[in-house]
Amino acid sequence: MLSLKNAHTFVLGFCCFIISQHYITAQIVIGTPSLGFSQACASDTFNSYDATFVFSPESGITSSNQFIVELSDADGDFSTPEVIYTSNQGEITTSPATISFSIPTTTAGENYKIRIKSTSPVATSTSSTAFAAYYKLQDSPFTINNLIDTAVFCAGASYILTIDNPGNNNNDSPLNYPSLTFNWFKETGPTTSVFIAEGETLEVNEEGTYFVETNYGTCTSNSFSNRVTITEVVSGEADAGISSSLGNPYCPGSGTTRLSTIDGISYQWFKDGESIEGATNQMFETNESGIFSVLVDLGDCSAVGSIDLISELFDAFIDVDNDNEIEEGETLTIQVTDTATNPEYQWFYNNTLITGEIDDNYTASEFGDYKVIVSETTGCIGTREFEFTISEELDLFPDVENIPNIVSPNGDTINDTWILPTKYVTGTNTEILIMTNQGKVVYKTNDYLNNWPQSDFKVTGVNQVFYYVITTENNERKKGTITIIR
Repeated sequence: MLSLKNAHTFVLGFCCFIISQHYITAQIVIGTPSLGFSQACASDTFNSYDATFVFSPESGITSSNQFIVELSDADGDFSTPEVIYTSNQGEITTSPATISFSIPTTTAGENYKIRIKSTSPVATSTSSTAFAAYYKLQDSPFTINNLIDTAVFCAGASYILTIDNPGNNNNDSPLNYPSLTFNWFKETGPTTSVFIAEGETLEVNEEGTYFVETNYGTCTSNSFSNRVTITEVVSGEADAGISSSLGNPYCPGSGTTRLSTIDGISYQWFKDGESIEGATNQMFETNESGIFSVLVDLGDCSAVGSIDLISELFDAFIDVDNDNEIEEGETLTIQVTDTATNPEYQWFYNNTLITGEIDDNYTASEFGDYKVIVSETTGCIGTREFEFTISEELDLFPDVENIPNIVSPNGDTINDTWILPTKYVTGTNTEILIMTNQGKVVYKTNDYLNNWPQSDFKVTGVNQVFYYVITTENNERKKGTITIIR
């Protein structure tokens, strides 16, 4: 049996052993993280990056341990680090370990670093090598100068280039993202350029071609503007560019297109050489095609620009006239020819949709007013509309029994002309002679078409009387009077 002294010594030693063992398992060392990338150029379509680290000993971590990735500020300082990854408790138990993380949307700089921390036991690695990191909030081409690729300034003055907001309809302006900054450049060759200045605008007093890029440092990006070539005008008129917000050709189904020109003091727009009343602003909206031009007053000089604006709406036509005649019981087939993509057709009779008629042709049998609407359903969305009428065809040679003595040419299709029995009209070689009451011959023919008086015939009285003599081929004669009633 142990003596009391020996027992005390044994217990003290065992406790020291337990404490020593706990101390040993509560310590780990985390190595410097190795980056699986050289730059973190993130966007809404990609934001995942890997880092690998080692820790030792593996047995030193507890089942509740979590590994944390911290991101420094843009200068590599960890005074106020941002946690960008935290593992689940007990998730990572073997070394080496690889983790994936995303960078915050506010990230923008060239000297970021990361470090790895553990929670149980507490340990921190040294920081990684520095790397460029940017979250590209806007990563598509944008416009400056209203997409006008030329600009001018008078001698001794300057020109202000600005990023458009919102610009034309296809423009994703980076000005919608307040945290972004911009770098302006001047071209020095076909593929080279030189940095000019930072900012949302650029004052130019030297000729050249300029553009601007969103500042994403060494990360490549599609966030850049169109080029604008600026010239200095010493005297006379310069060229003023004109852009169309919907492009050229443009799709009128998208609404009006906005024509824009260079910045100036005053403006006057023209269409096909004629001034447009009230069109005296830098921009002019239209849904027409034509040659549009603008005169820009620049102060000590002026500029003139022109654009041949073309609508790309599909072509279409129908193969009947506006006014058509058919006899009772007859039909008329109307055919539409068009270049529309995926066209749709709607037919109307007296302003009422004809149900079920959706083809490019229609056979009409009723007298009345018709309309067909052709629609392009993909691409340049738009419609074309055609109206036409169908009326009863007049019988110019009805089989009347008697020779009428009254004509009322008022356009109501009743007694508008002198209609004779068929035995006296064209093909019978009958002579028709019409005279005034003074014996002056006003009409004579051997091929009568039931068409007197013609539309250009002048009547001098209210109810003027004329005399007629009808002589057949076998010398039979008919005489009488004709009264024209107005």
